[in-house]
Amino acid sequence: MSDLIREAPIGQLLRFLTKNKVLKYPEEIPGFQLPESYRTILNAADSKNIASSRSDSEQGEKSAKGVEDFPELQHRVTTRSIRSADIEAPTALTHIRTRESTKPYTEERLEIEAELQVERTKSLAIAPQKTSDGNILVDWYTTDDAANPQNWSNGKRGFVAMLICAYTFAVYTGSAIYTSGEAGVIKEFGVSPTDASLPLSLYVLAYGLGPLIFAPLSEIPVVGRSPVYAVTMFIFVILSIPTALVQNFAGLLVLRFLQGFFGSPCLANGGATMQDMYSLVKLPYALTLWVSAAYCGPSLGPLLSGFAVMAKGWRWSLWEILWVAGPVFVLMFLLVPETSTPNILLRRAKRLRALTGDSRLRSQSEIDQRNIKPSKVIISALIKPLEITIKDPAMAFVNLYTALVYGIYYSFFEVFPLVYPPFYHFTLGTVGVLFSCILVACALGALAYIAYLYFYLVPDILAHGLRAQEHRLVPALAASFLPPAGLFIFAWTARPDLPWIASVIGIVVYGGSSFIIFQCVFVYVPLSYPQYAASLFAANDLFRSALACGSILFARPLFVNLGVDRGVSLLAGLSIMGIFGMFTLYYKGASLRARSKFAMS
Repeated sequence: MSDLIREAPIGQLLRFLTKNKVLKYPEEIPGFQLPESYRTILNAADSKNIASSRSDSEQGEKSAKGVEDFPELQHRVTTRSIRSADIEAPTALTHIRTRESTKPYTEERLEIEAELQVERTKSLAIAPQKTSDGNILVDWYTTDDAANPQNWSNGKRGFVAMLICAYTFAVYTGSAIYTSGEAGVIKEFGVSPTDASLPLSLYVLAYGLGPLIFAPLSEIPVVGRSPVYAVTMFIFVILSIPTALVQNFAGLLVLRFLQGFFGSPCLANGGATMQDMYSLVKLPYALTLWVSAAYCGPSLGPLLSGFAVMAKGWRWSLWEILWVAGPVFVLMFLLVPETSTPNILLRRAKRLRALTGDSRLRSQSEIDQRNIKPSKVIISALIKPLEITIKDPAMAFVNLYTALVYGIYYSFFEVFPLVYPPFYHFTLGTVGVLFSCILVACALGALAYIAYLYFYLVPDILAHGLRAQEHRLVPALAASFLPPAGLFIFAWTARPDLPWIASVIGIVVYGGSSFIIFQCVFVYVPLSYPQYAASLFAANDLFRSALACGSILFARPLFVNLGVDRGVSLLAGLSIMGIFGMFTLYYKGASLRARSKFAMS
């Protein structure tokens, strides 16, 4: 438990305030013994330096012939593959595993994890490696090093994963929880129904913009993921207070936008945290649960606020954001540890330098990013997602299609009040209860996808390795027929002479199939473009949120002018194009990648 608290924001804050006198790491405790493999390579390096110094004094500028003397060979000596002759620790493993998660969806990582699965059953020393310029790379001490998030117990990883899911759920619930109070906003501020939907649409737009900043920020080793979570979630919680108290409509718009922006790291980094902790084979299960939290959050917002708004007024829905997010922030601040391997090893390298006084001890991340300017990282994060989307037709389709599906999902918040109160005499509270049908749809979609993983995909990967990327789209091929079907069912059964449950079945069909499509697409993208995965997810987040923002604004005029039946049928017709696009991607994806400069073969 002390390790968990030490790595959490509260632990790091206490260490900073006390100058590292509390919650000490093993390297800071008197009597700590440097692992034998580190002592061996440090002593060997010192001996070599002494010999080299003597040789230099005798031969002047002529040095002993080494790798540094042959520039044409330097590219062969990297921090990922060092000759065993460079490491004088024959009893220790000489492989580096600290970068296994930088290529999260590759055959290479699958092979590494298969090897590690065996090694982790034993406590074998991992020898540090020496680079061509003399640095000694700090790595995990042993194959079962407790500091490595992938070595945590199932209980610890599950606990952290559940907190990330709760965090994601709280932020996403905060978007649609406001919808129950729109009538109150119209009455108090004298705005139109379209204007009253702006606080929802701006919130959604903001959590699409946030990942462009927070995703690359969390990848900077000196920052890590936990500080980004803690600072932004604290701001999110604090902003919930003035948002519930604001006395003018313009202020409400600004505060809701800022809420969405500072809540967005769950969207930007939640999947990365899961990747830090889980192996490639187990990762899809964790991501399914995390996406379920994001998918269900908006639909449960009206359920949480519907009856409360009827009794206490529209501001009550905004206070509920504070009550949901506040406890989640406290738990995160106290118990969510850092999971980023580059950050963990960077701090370990600093402690070892302080312990030994040897400046050659460096983490891989320090070497990789020592010449990278923050401005370059930010510019790349802003430009690269749009560049790939514009230049690559496969990614353009993926972003547009998922944006359409997501936008239609958010249009439900505008169409439900036009159907169930006038046709079936539902109250504001019971309309909120009706949104729980999305929860049912998500559960059915998640169960179907997990069954696909458990009974087919994972056994197939273990037996045959990673197949072509398009193989992951097979469930989406079948599922792509169902969103139009579900929308047509809703469009033509949402009428007073038919039971309300008929139209709800259409929503369940749409929601469950859309969930499966999202899961398949979100795995296909990083498999095809692993080196740009972060940028592509940021672009996808932006496209989805932007169209969802727009759909919230155009949905009501669309349904009012065309009628619910024709308006929803129009959206169903648009989603039919996704069927053709998905099959084209399945059959032509390989040839499209062959012509793309961004894809990895």
